[in-house]
Amino acid sequence: MRTSTDAPSRAGQLTLLTHAEEHVGLNDWTFNGASTRELTHCYHDYPARMIPQVAGRLLDMFAVNAELLFDPYCGTGTSLVEGLIRGINVAGTDLNPLARLIAQAKTSTPSAREVDKQIARFYRFATRSESAPAAIAPVIHGISRVDFWFKPVVTEKLSRLRAFIDEIEDELVRLFFQVAFSETVRESSNTRNEEFKLYRYGADKLEGFDPDVFGIMALKLKRNRTGLHKFLGIMENLKHPPRAYIHDFNTVTDMPKDKVASASVDIVVTSPPYGDSHTTVAYGQYSRLSAAWLGLSEPEKVDRKLMGGKVAKKVPDFPNDALNQALSQIGKADKKRALEVASFYSDLHHSVARVSELIKPAGYACYVVGNRKVKGVVLPTDVAIRDFFECFGLDHIETFHRSIPNKRMPLRNSPTNVVGALDNTMTQEHIVVMRRKAVKEGVRVWPK
Repeated sequence: MRTSTDAPSRAGQLTLLTHAEEHVGLNDWTFNGASTRELTHCYHDYPARMIPQVAGRLLDMFAVNAELLFDPYCGTGTSLVEGLIRGINVAGTDLNPLARLIAQAKTSTPSAREVDKQIARFYRFATRSESAPAAIAPVIHGISRVDFWFKPVVTEKLSRLRAFIDEIEDELVRLFFQVAFSETVRESSNTRNEEFKLYRYGADKLEGFDPDVFGIMALKLKRNRTGLHKFLGIMENLKHPPRAYIHDFNTVTDMPKDKVASASVDIVVTSPPYGDSHTTVAYGQYSRLSAAWLGLSEPEKVDRKLMGGKVAKKVPDFPNDALNQALSQIGKADKKRALEVASFYSDLHHSVARVSELIKPAGYACYVVGNRKVKGVVLPTDVAIRDFFECFGLDHIETFHRSIPNKRMPLRNSPTNVVGALDNTMTQEHIVVMRRKAVKEGVRVWPK
């Protein structure tokens, strides 16, 4: 935790903000060409990740004197890592057990010497295992047909590798290996790795598919070791090393005060889902195979627990006219789809209500969102987030707009599945910055 001797005064912070805002006015937020895989950000791929440059710039602008950062949908911990390297204590929560495991690994500081010792042990193990006799196929809870998703030789090698990792006594070093193992599971499986949902390769691809399990693991360990050493170098030079806390509570329904206290957070930096996982990113499907191999709980049920997982019986009247109009338009085309979309925004609003309670007077909330299309209707998530927060006493400071380079989706798609009926996909993100009033005032009430 930083003291007044480690950071500028509040007046100095305001001056820095002014200069930073002027600087941003001259530069966009695209960060095209910047490496997004430095430090422990290199550890593991994950769907719809916020790039570290966005989180880092927001912290440099609005968190000069911050003591605690909170991310209510932390995923694999991008904002948390960026907070730590700036000397800020961080806390995050996520419902996906695999995401939490990766976030814990990315924010932890294992002994570099112990990591190197176990990597050397891994190379000896891999050499011996290549000529070892066949083992009995394991039972992997959470995968009903192991032979459908993995070739027998792959299953055998993954089993040996998992047993090797389980023998590592140091918890943080074991966590480092588990993250590399997770990506090894995914890349050596029969799934199409360019997809976030579970799709098996076709017969032609599988016929010649012969993944080098130990070779994949070795490459992951080498890459992650480089990132870890750079991260440790920064953390060791901090005057007051900060701490990281990873939780599993759902901000839509619960905000346990023993985890994150009311009015304790200086800044929220986050990127919530752009919509329900059924029609956007299926985080549970993406995580299912790795989570099962790692023995994590109920990987197949994650998507049902996320925002919008439970469909509303009616479309509420939200505190944003543009959102209400968009839902009305969608309802004219498809009433069921309007209810699904409304369910997501209802959960998002309840989450914002609970997150707002955590923010200190004069504290900030920075939400990176996308305005997706449903039934050809653009959903104004950026202005909805703004109005949601204003219901709970925060003022709108600025909304920055970011073009998304190298998106992992086509620039045009066919949302209706009608041949030739194409539409543009999302190419921009919106960075909504809100600030709580210095003195608590009355707030508007939205029906529960």
